[in-house]
Amino acid sequence: MLEISKTMKELFYYTDYILFILLSISVGYLTIFSFFSMVKKGRRYPKAIKKFKFLVLIPAYKEDNVIFDSVKSVLEQEYPSDKFDLVVISDRMTDHTNSLLSQERLTLHKISPENSSKAYALNFAITNLKHFNYDVVVILDADNVVPKNYLDDINDIFYSGSKALQTHRIAKNLNTDMAILDAISEEINNSIFRRGHVNIGLSSALIGSGMAFDFKWFSSKVKYLKTSGEDKELEIMLLKDCVYIDFADYIYVYDEKIQKEDAFYNQRRRWLAAQFYSLVQGIKDLPQTIMNNNIDYIDKVIQWALLPRIIVMGLIGILTLLNTFFDFYGSIKWWVLLMILFFAFAMAIPDYLVNKRSIRTFLKIPLLFMLMVLNLFRLRGVTKKFIHTEKGI
Repeated sequence: MLEISKTMKELFYYTDYILFILLSISVGYLTIFSFFSMVKKGRRYPKAIKKFKFLVLIPAYKEDNVIFDSVKSVLEQEYPSDKFDLVVISDRMTDHTNSLLSQERLTLHKISPENSSKAYALNFAITNLKHFNYDVVVILDADNVVPKNYLDDINDIFYSGSKALQTHRIAKNLNTDMAILDAISEEINNSIFRRGHVNIGLSSALIGSGMAFDFKWFSSKVKYLKTSGEDKELEIMLLKDCVYIDFADYIYVYDEKIQKEDAFYNQRRRWLAAQFYSLVQGIKDLPQTIMNNNIDYIDKVIQWALLPRIIVMGLIGILTLLNTFFDFYGSIKWWVLLMILFFAFAMAIPDYLVNKRSIRTFLKIPLLFMLMVLNLFRLRGVTKKFIHTEKGI
């Protein structure tokens, strides 16, 4: 009996230290890039002396509630109207919505594929273009709203030589607790996986909208998009081609944030599946990228291998409490790790999201942790089907 007790105790200690090392890697990664995100460089590009021709694509699946604000913001650009075309790909929107859209200065494609996806919509739009004399393609979601100088600012960056760009997606609404948490989560991502990365010369992560690409490159690659994680697929193709992905911190695109727990569950389930799929694909090419010294690609594989932040925080919190009760001295390292993680998040969250209401929303974090854990067991086949995140009220 004593031997069994000793064995169990040793097993506990070994498991504890293995988990500590694994979670420390995640915390270390987040903390390093959160620290470098503290430097905000602002505008880094001179005004362009040439106006490129833009193609703006808006895939819209059942987005009748939000599409008109998005279209209006694009059509009201200060950029010369003869220098950009807007294409809306309407998937299962109502006849009334389509009729109103057809009266605007845009090209409207109505589709109803058996398996809807943004990848299908983007491919359809490129395949059915009347001409290909574009320089830059911009991809927006149907709930996105952009400022009047949006295309003009992107033009400056592409004139300076960029081929791929992620603009700064920011919350359009903060009307519910879930919307606030979603906004905080996105700004943490902007700090760590975008601004923190480009500040030390690594590529930014993409996020699915507010993206701009060299038109020739994109039109040659869009046919290879197959999954619901098209932004991750684009990252793989860009980094394999050694194309640097820039992040424009000062160019905002306003995005409708999720407002209910079920929307969070569905959205994160799709994101998790896309991350896992991308990790599997990335590992296949990892030996070749190591040989080619492709640091951007190696970093991306490491990034995809990390557990989601809310799961990392939840696991560290649970293990900290367990160790506090059963091995107080052993819990000290967990308390330190938890404090470092909170410090990393504190550096990454912008001041405008730090207030009494946002702090109260943190009470929902245990629920979100449980939803994310459930998602880990429901990833099978998700990348092959379309999971719509409902926006608007």
